[in-house]
Formats: sequence, C-alpha cells, structure tokens
Amino acid sequence: MGFWDSSPFGNDDAADFAAALDETTAQGRIEMICTVLERVATTGITDDLDAGDAPRAVAAAALVAAQCPAGEPVRSNYGPSTSMPQFPGYLRQLAIAALNRLVTPPSWLAEAWRDDVAWRRTISDLRNVLDPPQAETLFDL
Repeated sequence: MGFWDSSPFGNDDAADFAAALDETTAQGRIEMICTVLERVATTGITDDLDAGDAPRAVAAAALVAAQCPAGEPVRSNYGPSTSMPQFPGYLRQLAIAALNRLVTPPSWLAEAWRDDVAWRRTISDLRNVLDPPQAETLFDL
C-alpha cells in the first residue's frame, strides 16, 4: 500500500475505495461507507485495525464530513467522481467513533503518521467538523 500525501484519499486503499464507490448505486455507496466505518469503530482496543480498513475509514469519514454544515467538499483526483447521496444522520456518529478508534493504540495508521503534523491536522479537522466544539453553554450553572 502506498501513501503519497496526508489527505483522506492520498493512498492506494482510499483511492481504490473511491473507485468502488463510483461503481455502485447510491444505496450501495451508503452501505459501503457504513460498513467500513462500523468495522473500524467496533474494532476492539486489543485488536489490530485491518490494514485496508483504516485508510478507507478516513476517506469515508471525509465524505460524511463533507455533508456537515462546516464540511468542505472532498477535492481529490483520487476521490470519488460520482456525487454522493445524502447520508443518514447516524453515519456522523459512526464516523466520529471510527476516527476515535483510528487514533487509539494499537493503530498502525496513527503510528505510521505519528510525526506528521499534516495527517494529525486532517484527522482533527474531520473530527471537529463531525463533532464541532461547543462555543457556549445553554445554561449558566
């Protein structure tokens, strides 16, 4: 597997995932994204992440984040060329859980990018779009 940059689609597995998304129906795209996010999110802490699922989950999270209010469209020559359907709301929480798992050891992906500030910023930015920090409280306590 090759990585050429720290963007969500900057690697072979994510580019292959994008190509597979392009070759399926709108419902199939939702199911593919849900499946990879669920597999990563539910991988136990004592289990190693699947080598291909980890980068695919980052790509899937980027596609989900793109539909959030502060999200930005995925701009990559290696991302899907087909428009994405409207994703169900539950994928947002699943994407957050998958990203959280990706940065929790043991994670070969986080270990491989440990010293790369751009990759860590990519993950952090996705996480903040999917689950924005609250700027104010609803009540004074």
